Amino acid sequence: MSRPILQVSNLKKHYPLAGGLFGRAKIVHAVDDLSFEVARGETLALVGESGCGKSTVGKAVLRLFDITSGQVVLDGMRIDELSDGALRPLRRRMQVVFQDPFSSLNPRQSVRDAIAEPLRNFGLAASGAEMDRKVSEILDRVRLPRDAAKRLPHEFSGGQRQRIGIAKALAPNPDLIVCDEAVSALDVSVKAQIVNLLKDVQKELGLALLFISHDLAIVENISHRIAVMYLGKIVEMAPKRSLFAGPRHPYTQALLSAVPIPEPDARRERILLRGDLPSPISPPPGCRFHTRCPYVFDRCRTEEPELRSVGSAHVAACHLDAMPVRR
Repeated sequence: MSRPILQVSNLKKHYPLAGGLFGRAKIVHAVDDLSFEVARGETLALVGESGCGKSTVGKAVLRLFDITSGQVVLDGMRIDELSDGALRPLRRRMQVVFQDPFSSLNPRQSVRDAIAEPLRNFGLAASGAEMDRKVSEILDRVRLPRDAAKRLPHEFSGGQRQRIGIAKALAPNPDLIVCDEAVSALDVSVKAQIVNLLKDVQKELGLALLFISHDLAIVENISHRIAVMYLGKIVEMAPKRSLFAGPRHPYTQALLSAVPIPEPDARRERILLRGDLPSPISPPPGCRFHTRCPYVFDRCRTEEPELRSVGSAHVAACHLDAMPVRR
């Protein structure tokens, strides 16, 4: 079995807050003790409500900030402790596609220059002619006309701008792309086009994707495995088919109960969660989901559950031995 392109172990990211009662510092527990792997050519989706820490995980993987503790390993090399200088050549191998394509592009920079920038930064084109050739090839790959190279971002639609963002991410020939809500700002029909493009590019190039989203319908289409996050922790992780066919954590069951069913006559019991997402400044003791869980009992309030196997490559963090499967 080949080595995973990405291994994250016991990742924590805490943010100190100044002030507080009597001058006591408070801590935001954005991500708490996450571990997962992404294989070459695989798409792992991170899903959960806003504020659960999904985007923080993506930024930690990309080393956009220092982590509190844990390890981030890219293709066998630990990168969380590398200096900026040592990390720079490795940044070519991990790229990102952001949620808002317009704000991630320089409005005064032509498409050609935007795509050429990473090629130039990493010394991947020996001449201007080679640069133009590579830019044209990348535009072909994301299904944009070659004359788009001369135009500015404001001249394109939202979906076309996201294709430009994908083109820029593909330019340095990465091994891993973090897609941070990459289709959430697009219309439904355009979302499908971008997801199909990502799947095709992944198949052609053998890319690994860390796909961060709250849209389970999109996640079902693009992912191989899914990790469900709640308040900074992974509460369930499984292959896509296993998770959708038999979610084992009550939070996952509630999320899936809200996904629209294609068949008009099909029925699904909707699970409505009570209360609001607790604050990451003071997460609840025991199971972090116990304040909203319909199955809560005494143990949940005091003892934190660990991820354990509940099926083939399927793990969940719940004190109940077997959650009832809801469809």
